[in-house]
Amino acid sequence: MFEGFKVALVDDDPAVRRSLVQTLELAGFEVEAHASAEQALEALAPGFAGVVVTDVRLPRMDGMALLARVAQQERALPVILITAHGDVGLAVQAMRAGAYDFLEKPFAPERLVDVTTRAMEKLALSTEVQSLRRQLAGRPGIEATLIGRSAAMRALQQQVLRVAATAADVTIVGETGTGKELVARCLHDFSSRRERHFVAVNCGGLPEALLESELFGHEAGAFTTAQRKRVGKFEHAHGGTLLLDEIESMPLAFQVKLLRVLQERRLERLGSNEEIPIDVRVVAATKADLLALSEDGRFRSDLYYRLGVAVLRLPPLRERREDVPLLFEHFVALAAARHGREAEPLSAALSQELMAHDWPGNVRELRNVAERYVLGLADEGLLTAGEGETQTLAQQMDQVERVLIERALKRHQGRINVTCEALGIGRKTLYDKIARLHIDVDAYRSGPAD
Repeated sequence: MFEGFKVALVDDDPAVRRSLVQTLELAGFEVEAHASAEQALEALAPGFAGVVVTDVRLPRMDGMALLARVAQQERALPVILITAHGDVGLAVQAMRAGAYDFLEKPFAPERLVDVTTRAMEKLALSTEVQSLRRQLAGRPGIEATLIGRSAAMRALQQQVLRVAATAADVTIVGETGTGKELVARCLHDFSSRRERHFVAVNCGGLPEALLESELFGHEAGAFTTAQRKRVGKFEHAHGGTLLLDEIESMPLAFQVKLLRVLQERRLERLGSNEEIPIDVRVVAATKADLLALSEDGRFRSDLYYRLGVAVLRLPPLRERREDVPLLFEHFVALAAARHGREAEPLSAALSQELMAHDWPGNVRELRNVAERYVLGLADEGLLTAGEGETQTLAQQMDQVERVLIERALKRHQGRINVTCEALGIGRKTLYDKIARLHIDVDAYRSGPAD
């Protein structure tokens, strides 16, 4: 049921112990049975992962003492105590001491299975969060900036490193919120230009009348308000990188001037006849299809081909859902540090909701959700539907199914037999779902198919 996790069961009565083991094993748990707390402690080494179920009344070290010893471990495990009928005071004391829950004798087998399942789910989620935090802390190089373990993100990381080592101009294409400026900064930071300026210009935020002065600079007296010489963004980025964001919004008339500067690597400030040589890598970012715009006459085709030497396409978050927990944990850590707050542990329900969400705002939306989570606004609704977004229950279930299947395939290196066993479904059912959800099994295989 929970791969890699066990139940450490402690009871000194052989008959009761056998009965409890049988109940838990029939429910799918892997159980290690112990006749004493001392014996259990030997098995609860630092590498043990699971839940402890123990009777309170034991010879020598009792269940309360065992609870205290387990709580002292670096990674505390959930402990479920079995108490005698009517021993309410002891149960309250146990909960205050850190017990996950308690069972009062006599109890139904279903009650034991239910409490153990909930404790195991909590432990599994906590283990995943700790693993994500270790990955975030130990990521080398570009993985510390472009966060993601999906095949799409790993491919993007390699593309960025390859292009960064060249002098080529780059076009970055991606939906709003996918991190185009972050990728542009990576191109700069992992290039030989890293010691010089990275300059970002939002072409859509500049009035057409100011574009030339902003990018190329001007001399004193070039126009009425030009009281002093001004160095433009191209000159300021000399030796470094210039990002032209939302380049699709650049007026056609100015695109001609930009094309000439890109071809000649020289510019003239407004009001000057002197040509100034520039050494700058230009990165253009867009959410539009520039080729389609050029075919419609709304973007110069010669500029499109000049900028399109190297094109990096950023995947939307809905196409790399396996990266959502890692990114969320990263943004939660940043927000917690910024606000000086301790974030509440992520619940299994919210984790599933995050994975199933369609993320119309992409990474930017996820960052905002993490911020609200740290600020304690979960009760007000962390996730909001995008504008015009209407998803049927079937569509939402497909998203959850896709995430679970892809995670299982990744965990088992694309081996179908093992994945079927882990998911508890037959081969035909799994193959039908893979075909319906368009899942690429080969992307998860590290060896021959089974």
